[in-house]
Amino acid sequence: MVDVFSAHRQDGEAVLDTSKTALVIIDMINEFCKPGGKMVLPGYEQLMPQQKALIATARKNGVPVIFVVDSHRKNMRRDREWVKRTPHGIENTWATQVIEDLEVQKDDIIVVKHRYSAFFQTDLDLVLKDMLISQLVVCGVVTNICVRSTVHDAFFEGYDVVVPHDACAATGPREHVSTLYDIATHFGVVADTAAVIAGLSSGQPIANHVFEDVGPVGLAAQ
Repeated sequence: MVDVFSAHRQDGEAVLDTSKTALVIIDMINEFCKPGGKMVLPGYEQLMPQQKALIATARKNGVPVIFVVDSHRKNMRRDREWVKRTPHGIENTWATQVIEDLEVQKDDIIVVKHRYSAFFQTDLDLVLKDMLISQLVVCGVVTNICVRSTVHDAFFEGYDVVVPHDACAATGPREHVSTLYDIATHFGVVADTAAVIAGLSSGQPIANHVFEDVGPVGLAAQ
């Protein structure tokens, strides 16, 4: 049941213009995905078919692919992420490299962040504005932390945001669904990868999917 406040949302569709759209992939790095990483989210493999399909579609249609990587310098007296989380993602190490599965290409863009949001004191907004980008497809890990923070800031900066829910993973089912609900209600459009690919390939309108109950979505169900 939709709460009284959220019932006031506007349920419009998203129509993607490939000349104005970028694909932003959040934190698909060794530290969070591969054995040996300090904060591995189990089951990243389940995201690979969706993310690879999004990347292939983006490249085919001239949509820039941007990989965002969480990276931290040594010997900081109070790294803000480390205040709340296990120290992780030391810069210029294996930990902060994008996983090989996604096959980064030379024309892809890498944005380094030091906080949860890909926009906070990075050059992402400048890069997007220089490319005349106004629409973003955002996916990656984790839904309820770095993906959410990035989507919020993208909305605040004036971008239209689409989140393919099956190309994201959260820390649990409650967090996954709650975050997607909030994004769909307040910050953007949530859909499955198939709908986003159709939107990128043929301009098909993407309907907003509002998750209202905890269910088997993403890695949260595992």
